[in-house]
Amino acid sequence: MSTLTSIPLTTISGTPATLADYAGKVLLIVNVASKCGLTPQYTALEALYQQYKDRGLFVLGFPANDFAGQEPGTDQEIATFCSLDYPVTFPLFSKIAVTGPDKHPLYAALIAAAPEHVVTGPFREKLTTFAATKGLPAPNPLPELLWNFEKFLIGRDGNVIARFAPDTPPNDPRIISAIEQAL
Repeated sequence: MSTLTSIPLTTISGTPATLADYAGKVLLIVNVASKCGLTPQYTALEALYQQYKDRGLFVLGFPANDFAGQEPGTDQEIATFCSLDYPVTFPLFSKIAVTGPDKHPLYAALIAAAPEHVVTGPFREKLTTFAATKGLPAPNPLPELLWNFEKFLIGRDGNVIARFAPDTPPNDPRIISAIEQAL
């Protein structure tokens, strides 16, 4: 097991946890947000979880408000949103920072383990335009997270296998292939 498994976490309901709770499982860790253009990925993430959970895949959602204030709610509001608007059953965790000086140790470790992500399309360029028109800071340079819904695939041994850009849909063949290989 890697050091990722010992980092303290908190579930969305306030229970202490670590990734060691998922020892021997394949994990897809995603920083999520409820008011993002990519929020519909919740549906595909849930479908992926349902398809592979019996084989050992867990999708783990980590709400973060680091990108254009797109996750402003409390943990309770996020939990309600994720049970009503996008009914997900995969585990959700307490809202954390995934960038900047208050970055959660989990994300510091994930980024250090996988400083590059698989690029799907011109998402960085689109974000740069979006940020400029909204008066927001430019997108983070790598190795930092680009936006909400960036995905890290963790193998059964607790090590990072791959990192996928936010605009890579959960049902993308590259993600499916990586999951299949990890399982």
